[in-house]
Amino acid sequence: MAGVFCRALSLTYYHSLRIKICKMSSQTIVAKEFFGKTDHHCGVHIDSTREPCDVNNIVTCLRASLEKWKMKNIKTVWFKIERNNSDWIPHLINEGFYFHHAKKNFVTLYHLLDSNYDIPPYAHTNIGVGAFVLNELTNEILVIKEKHSSLPVSRWKLPGGYVEPGENIMEAAERELLEETGISGKFKSLVGFRHAHNYAFGCSDIYMVARLSPVTFDIKKCDKEISECVWMKLEEYANNPDVYEQNRLIARKMMEYIKKNLEIGLVNARRVNSTEPVWIYLINDQNDPTPTSL
Repeated sequence: MAGVFCRALSLTYYHSLRIKICKMSSQTIVAKEFFGKTDHHCGVHIDSTREPCDVNNIVTCLRASLEKWKMKNIKTVWFKIERNNSDWIPHLINEGFYFHHAKKNFVTLYHLLDSNYDIPPYAHTNIGVGAFVLNELTNEILVIKEKHSSLPVSRWKLPGGYVEPGENIMEAAERELLEETGISGKFKSLVGFRHAHNYAFGCSDIYMVARLSPVTFDIKKCDKEISECVWMKLEEYANNPDVYEQNRLIARKMMEYIKKNLEIGLVNARRVNSTEPVWIYLINDQNDPTPTSL
């Protein structure tokens, strides 16, 4: 005997996800919309792991959701698709979505519902850091030569590398120094930075030079990456033809800063309307230092 009964099953996701399941005889019909989480810029974000959907129902659910979001004046729709849900991607593309950015376990796509609305591009600049480690007692700095270089001749340079996600400049400089040379150092100030374009993966590149004070002095270089590591007189480094001109310039400016007691010091602060930390770098006189925190 054919019978019909319906029941509503409510599941909570961002306080609003609702799935209605109607059973008619032995056939199940699922009516579903995506809900996601709204942001402060009239956007909505959907995570494929938090709002699972059978790939065969994606188009139906997506179209219904898009109509709803247009009625609510949503400007941008964002879908974060995990690797396990990569079969969603062709359907999203066919419905007008574009790639925005990707990491090893997910890709994020977006759809502009308002053609007059702009969104910023994904992060397009890598940040690297060089450790200018100065022994003030001997007026020597720590320099290295890389074992593997794309250039025909490996030249003296500062230890350093890329800043990791979530890592600040101070931490990166201290970490890279220890990893490459075995020397422990403490961040003191910034010396300067270099900005360039079309570096790794076609991104822009900012290279920060940080002054560190050595805590230890015995070199234990990383044999995998570094061929040579020595303490060299600062003046020799500043005039050494085996050092790139831009690095010699940085060394000369460092000598000038020392004479004038100038530095780009660090001030710890908080993001506006938030408890999240920010780091502010300001030029100041070492004899009259800026407060280290706000």
